[in-house]
Amino acid sequence: MSLTNGLEIPKETLDAEIQAFFDSAPPLKNRVDISEKLEEFVKKNSLPSGIGGVRKVVCVTSGGTTVPLEQRCVRYIDNFSSGYRGAASTEYFLKAGYAVIFLYRRGTCQPYCRSLPDDPLLECFEYMDESNIKVSQPHSEAVRNAITKNRAAVTGSLLLKLPFTTIFEYLQQMLQMIALSMRSLGPHGMLYLAAAVSDFYVPWKSMAEHKIQSGAGPLDMRLVQVPKMLLVLRQDWAPKAFCISFKLETDSKILLEKADMALKKYKMHMVVANELSTRKEEVVVVRSNEKVSVHRNNSLGDNDVESLLIELIVERHSAYVNNSDI
Repeated sequence: MSLTNGLEIPKETLDAEIQAFFDSAPPLKNRVDISEKLEEFVKKNSLPSGIGGVRKVVCVTSGGTTVPLEQRCVRYIDNFSSGYRGAASTEYFLKAGYAVIFLYRRGTCQPYCRSLPDDPLLECFEYMDESNIKVSQPHSEAVRNAITKNRAAVTGSLLLKLPFTTIFEYLQQMLQMIALSMRSLGPHGMLYLAAAVSDFYVPWKSMAEHKIQSGAGPLDMRLVQVPKMLLVLRQDWAPKAFCISFKLETDSKILLEKADMALKKYKMHMVVANELSTRKEEVVVVRSNEKVSVHRNNSLGDNDVESLLIELIVERHSAYVNNSDI
């Protein structure tokens, strides 16, 4: 039996809901190319690494998903997320020796770019003459650091970036492709699901093909609930991977209760609970046998909460791998 929305339903019902979602989704563009990149990336990082043993691989999901309202999309429902946590976490996972599959929303924060201004192309460079543009002095170190570290990670086959925009792209790539490709890694694989995933969507087949006309009057549209796929991910697609989900709430009174519920319902190894107003200062890592508060520490060089969060997760993942190898 599987749990969704707090209710117990037959697993075959959940499987049918998930299949109906994918059947209604538009075909994923560049599916073959993405599949080949994933296969090559996982294969390279399945070999013994220079750090000893098999390298650990984590999929970090980042940013929010959109819900198109038209097939030739002009309007969409968006999800609040800048992608900062996913980008920062990717940097710290790489620093800890992981290979990272970075599944990110187009246009959101990128690894190693957090210290750059909002419009880096226009703000970080100076026009000298028609044949000479240079990095402005105040941003030179940040630009050099971003380019150098990103190139080293990508060319070293330690960072694979895969973009998405819609809920359809995200779930097809994350569930159908990435999780299945990481299955061969066993406990050395990790899914760090920091993306803000839409809870409701408009089925593709019932969606208007062209732009919805405003002259038609008030818009009355029925949204369907996105199937809860975490349990299927945990049990079927990547059953041995170390799985971490996130729970964001605006009401602190229900946050830990909801995180506990998600931990049990979807059989996660960890749930990272964060309240909207304090999410940059503190998170609570919820496990079956402990709750650990992680606070931002301004006395440290890496003074964001993600630095300490990833340190804790790496420690728990290593213990999980060691126990699985016994």
